[in-house]
Amino acid sequence: MTSARFDRRSTERSFNVVRWPSKAVDLPDSTALEGHRTRLIAAAPVLFSLALLLAPSSECSAGDWPQILGPSRSGQAQDEPVIPKWPASGPKQVWSYPVGQGFAGPAVVGNRVIVFHRDRDAERVEALDAATGKSVWKTDFPATYVGTVNPDFGPRCVPLIHGDRVYVFGAAGDLHCVSLSDGAKRWTREAYRDFGGDEGYFGAGSTPIVAAGKLIVNVGGSGAGFVAFDLDTGQTAWQATDEAASYSSPTLAMVGGQTHAVFVTRLNAVSIDPSNGKVRFRFPFGRPGTTVNGATPLVFDDYLFVSSSYGVGANLSQINGDGVKELWANDNVMSSQYSTCVYRDGFLYGTHGREDYRNGVLRCFEAKTGKVKWTVPGFGVAHTILVGDQLVLLDVEGKLRLAEVNSDSYRELASAEISTNVTRSLPALSSGKFYFRDNGSSGGKLICLELAK
Repeated sequence: MTSARFDRRSTERSFNVVRWPSKAVDLPDSTALEGHRTRLIAAAPVLFSLALLLAPSSECSAGDWPQILGPSRSGQAQDEPVIPKWPASGPKQVWSYPVGQGFAGPAVVGNRVIVFHRDRDAERVEALDAATGKSVWKTDFPATYVGTVNPDFGPRCVPLIHGDRVYVFGAAGDLHCVSLSDGAKRWTREAYRDFGGDEGYFGAGSTPIVAAGKLIVNVGGSGAGFVAFDLDTGQTAWQATDEAASYSSPTLAMVGGQTHAVFVTRLNAVSIDPSNGKVRFRFPFGRPGTTVNGATPLVFDDYLFVSSSYGVGANLSQINGDGVKELWANDNVMSSQYSTCVYRDGFLYGTHGREDYRNGVLRCFEAKTGKVKWTVPGFGVAHTILVGDQLVLLDVEGKLRLAEVNSDSYRELASAEISTNVTRSLPALSSGKFYFRDNGSSGGKLICLELAK
């Protein structure tokens, strides 16, 4: 544990429960962070990563959504059909399937939808038939996480499908590998126990990434800030740095002929060489205290964009070899509590603000300057998927919207209320089907909607 890292145990007594109308969530007291503010969202774990380098598997095909934020961990769908305006009644529901606790969104490859959830004393990896929603196989592992902030004790990390394997990272920091075809157990590593990781406020929440033939995790231990595991055996390939863990998931980029595995950790933005863990560059990003970093970093061309809430703000830097040059940074343009922006033709689109303050707005801004082009007040915090010239936006209160990609103004094409529960988990889009997870007090549903044929 680094000296700047907060001690979760010392702050547990400061947490209280706040209930919003019809949406019950547990929030910690954040007085230590901003003085006049009184709440910290318990949603952060939603958290809640280019050819073979950026796709998790060479076997993935058009339309697959094999990991967090899609094929390139950028929120951008690939080879998806244009989504027509749906009727006033909303998109057609294809199926729904009951799931337990957790905020881990689904992953989709071919005809398999993988969901990771908690059923009583088990963390369950489960494969569903994409066409029918029927369970194909399920594999259970002991669930040991007992949260202190949020009563939801389920996993937070999206499953990662690579080749014929599925990798999941449980809330207590346990790493598992199972077979995609039948769920057979391949290996398990108790990563937090083995390397001194810290469950933080909400349990493990940084989804691992495959790079350089290894599975790399922001474990957050002393001398094991990043740990690389062998894909086939789970054995330790290397470990490096003292970087504390965050709720942001890493991404991959190739810039100037160099491969960068880019992480936003507890207090820094860091690029490492995925082959050995050597730090390529690092700059401060984050704040001590009751804060989290939750959004995934984005790399486009040779630019790196990172964003966070809690007084941290956004930063655009240009990558040059093993260094970066800051172009702009402030807390006024895009402060993402946990949702990640999408990038298109020089502009970024995403939600600025906090769920617990109910001040989320949708915003478009010029990436290289930070100049805001337009803002939609009262929009709320939402996850954004880029589909060609369209934006699919799911807010945390169950409203789905379809809009044009337009840097001049917000142009909504359709909207629908698709759930009365909390829809904080990251959704997936595959072959015209939209998969999302909602959460009630003790569990929820994984739901498939038909957006396009």
